[in-house]
Amino acid sequence: MKQKISILGCGWLGLPLAIQLINDGNDVKGSTTTLCKMRSLQSNQITPYLVDINKRDNPLPLFLNADILIVAITSKSIEDFEYLIEQIVASNIKKVIFISSTSVYANANGVVNEDSPVKDVALAQIEQLFLSSPEIKTTVIRFAGLFGYSRKPGNFFPEGRIIDHPEGFVNFIHRDDCIRVIQAVITTDTWNQIFNGCTDSHPTRREFYTCQMLKVGRNNPVFNEQASNEYKIVDNKKLKSMLHFTFKYPDLMM
Repeated sequence: MKQKISILGCGWLGLPLAIQLINDGNDVKGSTTTLCKMRSLQSNQITPYLVDINKRDNPLPLFLNADILIVAITSKSIEDFEYLIEQIVASNIKKVIFISSTSVYANANGVVNEDSPVKDVALAQIEQLFLSSPEIKTTVIRFAGLFGYSRKPGNFFPEGRIIDHPEGFVNFIHRDDCIRVIQAVITTDTWNQIFNGCTDSHPTRREFYTCQMLKVGRNNPVFNEQASNEYKIVDNKKLKSMLHFTFKYPDLMM
């Protein structure tokens, strides 16, 4: 079914997401905080809006004239999100996808799932602002580390950087799978949920970064062999079960 979807934040993830949702037959509005990017959005058939939630003179009533809002910005300002939610409640939007991060979980040296405790950080508080708003049906997607295309893990560490926790485990997800997870939430009409978006495999940091640096033609990384190996393993079972989801890139070592 064709829907009107607004994407707050058409950056590295939001722009290709918008293009895919248009290809799926939806009408898509997209925001940027940079005037020079407006033409790029328009050239991709995205109706462009200049929106910065840090400011109060945004064209939010027009931008929020949609069925679904996808929030894909990096701001951690609780005050600005309180303002945004007020605007959402006053709009036609009743369904929101909030893009969060598995960074809300502490390194517990074990498996974490959607019911695990989260840290007392701004991002977790912003999640709760959405989830506790009775006027909005919000699904929170906590993505693990993002990679794919120009974002190559083999380039994440500068030359000479010593990498801590070599025997700790990594949590990542490819951008294509991020987009597919968001599509699945929309197509299955699954709301008022929290999902962990993370691949099936969890190699050690030593295995993963050695492999990834080799892929981009760099020397083997140097690890801090004295570091305590703090880690978490992000469980994705709920995502796969509720959304009947299979990953395009399930194995980080391929």
